[in-house]
Formats: sequence, C-alpha cells, structure tokens
Amino acid sequence: MRTVPRALSLLVVALLLALTAPAPVAAAEAPSTTEWPRWSWPVAGPRAVAAPFRAPAHEYGAGHRGVDLAAVVGAEVSAPADGVVAFRGTVVDRPLLTIEHTGGLVTTLEPVRSTLVAGDVVTAGQALGVLDIGGHTAAGSLHLGVRLDGDYINPLLLFDGVPRAVLLPCCEAR
Repeated sequence: MRTVPRALSLLVVALLLALTAPAPVAAAEAPSTTEWPRWSWPVAGPRAVAAPFRAPAHEYGAGHRGVDLAAVVGAEVSAPADGVVAFRGTVVDRPLLTIEHTGGLVTTLEPVRSTLVAGDVVTAGQALGVLDIGGHTAAGSLHLGVRLDGDYINPLLLFDGVPRAVLLPCCEAR
C-alpha cells in the first residue's frame, strides 16, 4: 500500500471542503444616503456639536450612539425629517421623543418636552417641543440619535454641509 504525501492529502481535503461548502451570502447593503432627503437641523442657531458620535466597538460596547447639539434650554426643537411619532414620554429622568421615518430610520431626541403623542404625523421643520434638561446630556444640549434598521448611525450623515473626510499624508518623506 502506497502512502500519499501529507501535503497532497491536505490539498485534497481543502479542495473537497471548498467544493462542498455553502456559497457565501452577500451582506445586505445599507441604502445610500442619497436615497434619503436631506434633513433639517433640529435647533435654531449655529450648527455646533457639543459631543460627537462615537461608534461602539461591539453591540454592548461603550460609545456615544448619537450626537449632542449645542442649544439653549427652552429652545424650540423641530423635526429633522418627515415621520410619525412612535414614542413620547419620560425614560428614567429625561423626556424623549422618538420618530419613525421612511427607509428604516428612527430618530430619538432628548431631552425634549412635547405635547405630541404616538401616531402624530410630523413634517420636516415642524416644531416638536422644547429642549428640557435631564439625562446624560449637559444642560443646553440636544441628544440626537438615529438608527437605521435597528443599528445606530452617525446622524450627521443625514444633513447637508457636513464636511467630508480628507486623507492627509501620514509622514514626511525623508
């Protein structure tokens, strides 16, 4: 009985595995932001970000799942896009408002004091309520969180005028 060289045996096994393995499933692509209408900034005044979006390393990791926008307590908060109010109420110590939009987008704004109720239809730029205090945001900040099909995304991607990243050279040539 002849023995088959080990390398050839491994090659045959690898080939058989490759031929019998199921084909990889293509990951679903997130819709391009060009498919969504540009959003309206939800507070009047200069566009100032008090705390940026910081994506967590994993689903339960630390991060900042939204942006905190500089504003004044009592300032009017408006709808960034058309949608339907999904929730309005107090969670722990902060009043918040959640809006469902088309395309799988869901917005949460906090702390916002509002008289709207679940099911109310809102349009971009419509007054939702006023900036209140409470929660993790500093007084005078509006937290804006956006989920796309359940996953948090950077809300700034939905607004016009967001500067694009520019790659710079890493090191000087020597």
